[in-house]
Amino acid sequence: MSFKKQYIPALLSAILLLAGLTLNFARVDFFSERIQLFWYVFAYVLVGGPVIVKAVEELIRFDYANEYFLMSVATIGAFAIGEYAEAVAVMLFYEVGELLQKNALDRARGNIKALLDLRPDRATVRRDGDWLTVKPDDVAKGEIIMVRPGEKVPLDGELASEGATLNNAAITGESRPDRIRRGDKVLAGSVNIDRVIEVSTTRVFADSSLSRILALVEEAGHRKAPTERFMRRFARYYTPLVMAMALLITFIPVLIVEEYVFASWVYRAFVFLVIACPCALYISIPLGYFGGLGAASKNGILFKGADFLDRMKDLHTLIIDKTGTLTKGNFKVTQVKVYDTGRDELVRLTGALESRSNHPVARAIVEFSGNGFSALEAEDVKEIPAHGMTGRIDGREVIAGNGKLMDRHAVKIPPEAASIPFTCVHVAVDGRYSGYFVIADEVREDSGAAVSKLHKLGVKEIVVLSGDRGSITREIAGTLGIDHAHGDLLPEEKTAIVREYLDRKAGVVAFAGDGINDAPSIALADVGIAMGAMGSDLAIETADVVIQTDQPSKIARAVQISRATSRIVWQNIWMVFVVKAVFLGLGALGLAGMWEAVFADMGVALAAIFNAVRIQRKRI
Repeated sequence: MSFKKQYIPALLSAILLLAGLTLNFARVDFFSERIQLFWYVFAYVLVGGPVIVKAVEELIRFDYANEYFLMSVATIGAFAIGEYAEAVAVMLFYEVGELLQKNALDRARGNIKALLDLRPDRATVRRDGDWLTVKPDDVAKGEIIMVRPGEKVPLDGELASEGATLNNAAITGESRPDRIRRGDKVLAGSVNIDRVIEVSTTRVFADSSLSRILALVEEAGHRKAPTERFMRRFARYYTPLVMAMALLITFIPVLIVEEYVFASWVYRAFVFLVIACPCALYISIPLGYFGGLGAASKNGILFKGADFLDRMKDLHTLIIDKTGTLTKGNFKVTQVKVYDTGRDELVRLTGALESRSNHPVARAIVEFSGNGFSALEAEDVKEIPAHGMTGRIDGREVIAGNGKLMDRHAVKIPPEAASIPFTCVHVAVDGRYSGYFVIADEVREDSGAAVSKLHKLGVKEIVVLSGDRGSITREIAGTLGIDHAHGDLLPEEKTAIVREYLDRKAGVVAFAGDGINDAPSIALADVGIAMGAMGSDLAIETADVVIQTDQPSKIARAVQISRATSRIVWQNIWMVFVVKAVFLGLGALGLAGMWEAVFADMGVALAAIFNAVRIQRKRI
């Protein structure tokens, strides 16, 4: 139903109400008591009919702890005692408030999806030497697609052209153009800026990063925060309590008031019920969380549910992986030292072995090696997590990894090689130590700012974990101002450290990482955070929060958004309770009528809605 059509019944009801009040005030003869009843019943049914239907449906399911039941009882009761105009007014304002609430909530949901629903409806793919325009769903993995300047990239892939400039603002929240080179990752939804480019697809359309994000957004709307769940449970007890108090207001005065007038006390009870309606809480709280989810999406942060958004405000300990999270993971070979074989031979053998791995260090060695190893035959290749790789290359046994892997195979490392304080891949060929590769990784530009912001926000402990050497991990931690550092860790050892912090029960513990080996720790933490742009699929699927820009500073931004959302939600809760408590007292004492009840109910509901929507426009 369109926006305008939604309001037609309310508009007709308002016209009838105003006309009826005018005729009543003018004391027109034909507007008799009987005519007034039919007149106002018609005006009432226009807006109250759907509410009564919902109330009956809930009663059939034995659920009377809802606002539909309260509003129906209160307004039908007002009709019963002859307060026709007030009954219509209460239901009219209630329905208008509900429509405004619904549109505000739809707008909040729409704001989230509008940021991400950028899926192109066509793709230009090369087939049999020709360029064909097809639906993105029809493009297979590994095909070459063409993206013209100004067009959106329809599928995830790798750049097949020499270079490109992309605008990833819709995906990452960053408006700065991203310049990439051949072989770099390209995300669906990115906008090509300056030239025609070709992209080799790495995923089908349904599995693209954009499609996954949209699915997660849909899922996020169904995960309730603790405050939301509490209010739903609260309503189960609140509504019967309110009904019982309305009955007491009606009948207790019989025992203590000399000139008891039933109609007068029933009217007070109905006023009490209208004021007590909890609809302001029902809508403003989830709307506040939807606003927070939308604000996070605008900043390139995807929460998979309102419960995770709520948890981030209490972040006590952040445990963060080093490689690919605090650092770029763009490893480069800076030095090669040869001991037992020729340099070219060492590079070719190691490149052939490492080409079977997707680890950033392995990719750096492969890139350094070029294609010289392509003709070599690799057999029995095994990757040992956090250690390295073994295999047979052209019939020769090759071992490449850290000191622990060399120890496992009884290969002695020369003292000068063992003392290198940087990432070092040792290589043994046929059981003899043959040389090493020194690998350098670059710290992300905003890692230092991220740590500083988190400390200022009151995060008590920041811990960095890495499978890299302890000396390197501690050096980076000291440079960035991180509290604790642990290196030389296996994936299970990372998980054990996370469990140790969880067992302290000092507060919310979050783990941030990007690799497959980080997934167990991400799943174990109170809040698991994945770096979404370069992170592994498993880490992203396991995480509760996805940082689309791979910027550690966005973790601090997530904490700020979480706290701002919580403040607005609790402002609404206290505002609703205080206003309602005051007017409930006035209603019970007979100092507030139906018009005041309308203000106490719908007025405070609308104020709560506008307050909740504010977070979407607020600078965090």
